[in-house]
Amino acid sequence: MRVLGIDPGTATTGYGLVEGSGDRITALHYGVITTSARSELARRLQEIYRQLRTLISEWRPESAAVEEIFFSKNARTALAVGQARGVVLLALADADVPIHEYKPSEVKEAVTGYGAASKKQMQRMVQHLLGLAEIPGPDDAADALALAICDLHFSRWRVLSASGQDNLR
Repeated sequence: MRVLGIDPGTATTGYGLVEGSGDRITALHYGVITTSARSELARRLQEIYRQLRTLISEWRPESAAVEEIFFSKNARTALAVGQARGVVLLALADADVPIHEYKPSEVKEAVTGYGAASKKQMQRMVQHLLGLAEIPGPDDAADALALAICDLHFSRWRVLSASGQDNLR
């Protein structure tokens, strides 16, 4: 299964594409979409949308993972992230990619086994799970890869549940 993880942001939107086959997870492509702070917000959101649609068209993910919105002490930051997140959801919906949303603690739990793991612990585990020579960067790309890994884990559970094999309780 091919999964696209997305860590939305107005200045930097991280993306990570992974493929899972059996117990093996492979990183296919990851990076960031950046926009200029000098551009007006509408143009920045448009750039995120366009580049994301290009990624989706090129890589054809079967599923997408996006972090649930969080509440920030800075209302302006939260609003900007929410706007970028909306554009991400629109691009995925327009491409008919199934979307799954996860809380940060769910991602940490799925990737490290500990819902309060540090950013460094998450990055190291992403590196380990994907067999990468170094920690993926920048941070937004590593977070997006973690989201994709999380979705792979949950997709396996969804398949087992749908087939009635969910006896792991």
